[in-house]
Amino acid sequence: MERVLARDLGGHINNTVLVQGWLHKKRLLGGLNFLSVRDRSGITQILVEDKQELEKLRGLQIGTVLTVQGKVVADERAPFGAELHDITLGVEMPVTDEPPIEIDKPIDHKSENLDTLFDHRVLNIRNLNEQKIFKIRAAMTQYIREYLIEREFIEIDTPKLLGAPTEGGAEVFTLDYFGKTASLAQSPQFYKQIMVGAFERVFEINHAYRAEPSATTRHTTELTMLDIEVGFVKDHAEVRQIVGDMTVAVLRRTYDNFTDELKSLQAPELKLADKIPEFTVAEIHELYKKQTGTDLTGEKDLTPDEEKFICEHARKKLGSDLVFATDFPIEAAKFYHKVDAEKGVVKWADLLFRGLELATCPLRENSYDKMIEQMQKAGLDTDQIGYKYYLQAFKYGLPTHGGCGFGIDRFVKQTIGLGNIKEAMLFPRDINRLTP
Repeated sequence: MERVLARDLGGHINNTVLVQGWLHKKRLLGGLNFLSVRDRSGITQILVEDKQELEKLRGLQIGTVLTVQGKVVADERAPFGAELHDITLGVEMPVTDEPPIEIDKPIDHKSENLDTLFDHRVLNIRNLNEQKIFKIRAAMTQYIREYLIEREFIEIDTPKLLGAPTEGGAEVFTLDYFGKTASLAQSPQFYKQIMVGAFERVFEINHAYRAEPSATTRHTTELTMLDIEVGFVKDHAEVRQIVGDMTVAVLRRTYDNFTDELKSLQAPELKLADKIPEFTVAEIHELYKKQTGTDLTGEKDLTPDEEKFICEHARKKLGSDLVFATDFPIEAAKFYHKVDAEKGVVKWADLLFRGLELATCPLRENSYDKMIEQMQKAGLDTDQIGYKYYLQAFKYGLPTHGGCGFGIDRFVKQTIGLGNIKEAMLFPRDINRLTP
């Protein structure tokens, strides 16, 4: 007999079927005894009237793997509108140890309970509501990939073991590599720019590693990043439009396809304007100063409070959950950014989503001579092995290009309305956690 999934029971009314899954819940009410059996599609409700069949479960706990054969009976009160009667139970893998958490009840996501959540991730991911987070995450990643491929982006896969760090700084993990020092990639920055010279449009969805000693709700040491690079762009506005249009399309599709799931997870209502509003960093500093009295005009970046402030402003005044912060001061420029010396700004924007930076979206410098000049000005050794192959791409011709580094974990967190980025990750890594 072929296995039938819970979601398909309605198509087998009055037929005898085979269901396989995990014992999810027992309700033993004397004359009426019900089991919930979970498979990848959901829950099958099972009525057990035969005491001999019920006896097979004596001493067995939630998580026991079962095979159930029975007649499908229509019942609108049951999941998927049907349940099993006249059943025969088969115990495929018994579980006798009582689980430390109850997976059939809501999982507590309060900040003080997160360590417990992650310590028991192997079990709590069997909770149906918890699974929704990662089904939504998987779909959002799929939507991103489909959106970009439809627009002729080539997906690339670049090394995560490097001979020298791409971005430098102290936030680098190093390790012994057969007697040499290697580092874990902070981003595929160099590689994606190199690949513009071949494919024009490239993207990568992969892990990045940041040795940030931060214990915040927005940082982890291992993260999933979407990296995009596009050649032959007209200007920085085109870069912002590419990233913004993709983000809007993915959000709309997610809210359309996961309406019930997002509602059950208490996700915020989605608000999107016809065009993503843009504010310069100077304008945000000024608005924040008027609102709070705190003068941050000397800062070259936005503070977390300013990011929240401008997002609340955009949502309330302009009906948008998304906002671009543009025209960062030239002092914030990295050596690979294109700058506007006359205006004293770098052609770099941050895409903010509900109070959190989601993506950095710069226009790159593509002149070989200018790159050498900017690297030397930044105190970098252009002869270093880590820059050799990167600079080759510029020497042999790169068009005007730009892109983004886009945080997948943050995107999921903000979409669902989770309190901590780690809640959007199956097995998060931070300064205190290397397991499970």
